[in-house]
Amino acid sequence: MITKRRMHYGWVVAGLTFLALLVAAAVRSAPGVLIIPLEQEFGWSRATIASAVSVNLVLYGLIAPFAAALLDWLGVRRTMAASLSIVALGVALTPLIAAPWHLVMLWGVVVGGGTGMAALVLGATVASRWFEARRGLVMGLLSASTATGQLIFLPFLAWLVTDMGWRVAALAVAALAAAVVVPVGLFMRDRPAEIGLLPYGATRPPPIPTPRRNPVAAALGVLAEAAREKDFWLLAGGFFVCGLTTNGLVGTHLIPACFDHGIPEVRAAGLLAAMGVFDMVGTTASGWLSDRVDNRRLLFWYYGLRGLSLIFLPAALDLSFYGLSLFALFYGLDWVATVPPTVRLCADSFGPERAGIVFGWVFAAHQLGAAVAAWAAALVRTELGDYLWAFVGAGLIGVAAGLMSLFIGRKPAPA
Repeated sequence: MITKRRMHYGWVVAGLTFLALLVAAAVRSAPGVLIIPLEQEFGWSRATIASAVSVNLVLYGLIAPFAAALLDWLGVRRTMAASLSIVALGVALTPLIAAPWHLVMLWGVVVGGGTGMAALVLGATVASRWFEARRGLVMGLLSASTATGQLIFLPFLAWLVTDMGWRVAALAVAALAAAVVVPVGLFMRDRPAEIGLLPYGATRPPPIPTPRRNPVAAALGVLAEAAREKDFWLLAGGFFVCGLTTNGLVGTHLIPACFDHGIPEVRAAGLLAAMGVFDMVGTTASGWLSDRVDNRRLLFWYYGLRGLSLIFLPAALDLSFYGLSLFALFYGLDWVATVPPTVRLCADSFGPERAGIVFGWVFAAHQLGAAVAAWAAALVRTELGDYLWAFVGAGLIGVAAGLMSLFIGRKPAPA
């Protein structure tokens, strides 16, 4: 029986979740290596191509809170399998595009919606259901899967685009997403009680969950309750800046910015992969720290240091590859280190029952910020000829978000 095994089955579930999030990260990172070849083949402007990326990022975020409710209603295994199947279909049809609206529909709507069902709320749900002990560490590892996706796949995708064409790269990503559906369908489980286990580290069974028959009503109901609290807006505002300074700006535009400075795409993709190595370390360490240190102070340092690194980025581009290597080290340690303390603050402020859906809405703000940056940075590049003010402006906003994080959880003084 499973209950007699030495290793708790929660680690198997966490491993499958890591794999699914890793593939979703590979899909989301692909536009960074597709911008230049699409620009060269079709003559579309970067702002036009970035509009599809913006739609992708918005849907990826807006679906997250409903995905959190869907995980309760449909189950983790079915939701993960559906997500990966939708992503595989959308990416597989990408080689057929011939107009900008094709790109918006496939990468914006289909792929954005599919990856939104396997967003970080999936990791938060799995960590809270399967782990009583080591929850922060597990959340850190699952958050780091986005960096690991870049580490493994970005250089490979850049090589495929350069040597074999962007269509082959798209089909390779689609095949990868389809392949992961099989182990998820065979081995994924929804809750520990399903196989006669307690969560890892628990001494008594968790409360019996109340079934949510309507995911839309559940997600909107939690939003209506959370929106009355100041902490929700502080957490959502900080995560808006998190998305603006990571996925939307650096994840989408660093490779084109490097290309503008004479750095080849494959080498620039290697820089993003190096950030993945450092972020895997930084985010795992952040999960460990979130169990031990004031999470508001963690966010203060994470956002502040990220802002300073973005202000340094234009100078790093002028210093060419060696300056960017220093940026990759400094920035990479902080890429998604904000996730574990944000998840914990959601649980502390709104309770474990609502934490998953609340974090889904906070994550929606993250992706809205990412979409704004993806479009706005492309507009800055188109109008001004470089990315200087996009990077500097984002850096200043990051410093402000760090200061804002210190006010989370603080109650007004009594009269």
